Amino acid sequence: MRLLLDSRNENKLRELRAALPAWEIALLGAPDEPLEDGEAFVDNARSKALHGRRHAPAEAWIAGEDSGIEVAALGGRPGVESARWAADGVARLLAELDGESDRRARYVCELVVLPPEGAELRATGTLEGEIALAARGSEGFGYDPVFVPMGESHTVAELGNAWKAEHSHRAQAARALAEALRARSQTRWDSTPPGSVGCHGPGASAR
Repeated sequence: MRLLLDSRNENKLRELRAALPAWEIALLGAPDEPLEDGEAFVDNARSKALHGRRHAPAEAWIAGEDSGIEVAALGGRPGVESARWAADGVARLLAELDGESDRRARYVCELVVLPPEGAELRATGTLEGEIALAARGSEGFGYDPVFVPMGESHTVAELGNAWKAEHSHRAQAARALAEALRARSQTRWDSTPPGSVGCHGPGASAR
């Protein structure tokens, strides 16, 4: 499976490759960037996929991804603004939660994939947790230094990239995407009339 991701984020590319090692995933490298003005992660992911579709070869599979962090005490912010919320999102998040006892948060990832033909595929991944009192760790990116997953005592940045490849919101979305693709392939197979696969009638050309 070869997939083009409409993004310039090498970190997201690395994590998707780690989660789907059997897939060939590359950045599209479009000449301009898609708009990210949606009210939900899936809106932005779809916008990116449609943008990629306009710039990619017709036979390509195109993925759009949008993700971020939602914090309960902030009413779900920064949400879709996670990447643009502040020059230093971690510092602002810690400042806004200073003295706050409710530190619940979750990471969200939405993937929308457009095949060369047929309907879009959509996959979602979430990772529940809480915001630490201070930044810790050196791996990962974004809000990883302050995000402690549920059931863990270390931040994602401390748990590291190998942990993220298995457990992150993006890894979960990637696995859901793979399952959606398998279901799509099975549905198409089940709807194919018996005897029509791999057979060529008189005068038919094998391609």
